[in-house]
Formats: sequence, C-alpha cells, structure tokens
Amino acid sequence: MNALDATSTRPYLIRALYEWCTDNGFTPYVAVLVDESVQVPREYVKDGEIVLNISFDATSALKLGNDFIEFKARFAGTAREILVPISRVIAIYARENGQGMAFPSPVAGAGVAPIAVEPASAGHADDRSSKTLQLAPEPADEGDTPEPPRPGASGPRPSLKRVK
Repeated sequence: MNALDATSTRPYLIRALYEWCTDNGFTPYVAVLVDESVQVPREYVKDGEIVLNISFDATSALKLGNDFIEFKARFAGTAREILVPISRVIAIYARENGQGMAFPSPVAGAGVAPIAVEPASAGHADDRSSKTLQLAPEPADEGDTPEPPRPGASGPRPSLKRVK
C-alpha cells in the first residue's frame, strides 16, 4: 500500500484532539465548511462556515466516524440531527485556549495535510471574541532543510475566525 492508497489521517486526528480536549476539561469545537453535503441548521451558517460545540454536554449520540461526524444537538431549544462529512471539517480546537489543528479547505481530489494551529496574541485576555487562530507551520528539526517559499505566498498569514 502506498501513501496515495492509505486512508485519510483527518478522522484519526479529529478523534485524537477530541479526546485530548475532553481529557483536559476543554470544550472541543469543530469549524466546518458548509456545502450541500453538510446537514446543519442553515440559519447558523455564516460566510459558508459553522462552528459546532461537540462536547459531551452539548451533544447526544456523538459518533466520530471515519467518514462522518454525527450527533444530535439543540439549537435555540430545537433538537436537530447533525451530519458532517469528515472532509468538510476545517479545524478542531479547544474553546478555552484555541489550541488544536486546522486542515486545508477541501478541494476535489486533493489529499489532506494537517497544519498546526497556534492562538494569536489577543489584546485582552478576557475578550475571547477577539481571538483568532493563526495557522503556523510545524517547526523544522535541526537536520531538516527549510522549505522554499511558495510562489504567490506573500502577504498576511491566513487565520481562522472563531464564531460563537
């Protein structure tokens, strides 16, 4: 089996970070890029994305499978069934400190490589709504040669915006 035939690492990393969040008393959130394959309340989708609390307290019958994240949750007091294809998850992180992992946006036929997520420095520690997550490359080992800059990769670094 070569690397192209292997299953995606995305569902395994999502499950691992979910477990890390719950083991440390954090609230796991997933950011989802919404399209017609995602079953979520559309009235809560903003700019084509939705952030979902997938903690034990917020969900019922949570299943973190290899193909889908499935659960039941209440939105404004109404029970809804949520179905998110794993390929549409663009980040999983802890609400309390922003630590987690972001994934590249899904592209038809493309492989998925994780990108480490670091919380950006916010002006006030109490103001959680102003936090953004900065995408940061993993640090290179001393023996590694640095990757050359990609063409057209100038400008500000991309960031994730937390939506409550």
